[in-house]
Amino acid sequence: MILVVEDNPANLLLVRSVLQLNGMTVAAAATVAEARRAIVEARPDLVLMDVRLPDGNGLDLTRELKASPATAAVLIVALTAHAMKGDDEAARAAGCDGFITKPLDTRTLTGDLRRFLDRDPAADLQGTAPGSRSRP
Repeated sequence: MILVVEDNPANLLLVRSVLQLNGMTVAAAATVAEARRAIVEARPDLVLMDVRLPDGNGLDLTRELKASPATAAVLIVALTAHAMKGDDEAARAAGCDGFITKPLDTRTLTGDLRRFLDRDPAADLQGTAPGSRSRP
């Protein structure tokens, strides 16, 4: 199951539709509080985490989740409209396993997320994890 943490209804509808059309199960949260609750209760395989949320910051929530033994293994991919140089490094420093920018490329989104889900954790140690991308 993919948890999409996104406060913009249009973006959420787009992501949910694309992922469901490609056979993925999707849950949604629009705030940090909803995301925290959903992650603990539903144990998603991957969280697509918007960086800016109405009640907080997705990167702060990522740091919190990665610091807890109960949620440290959850895959988190930052989702942001920020495509400035260094934003992907900031996301990784917060504990994100990847970084995807908006506007989303609906043709590659599902494949990108599947590569995260299918990745070899040993490859991460060698810096060769697939799936992360950012646009200039």
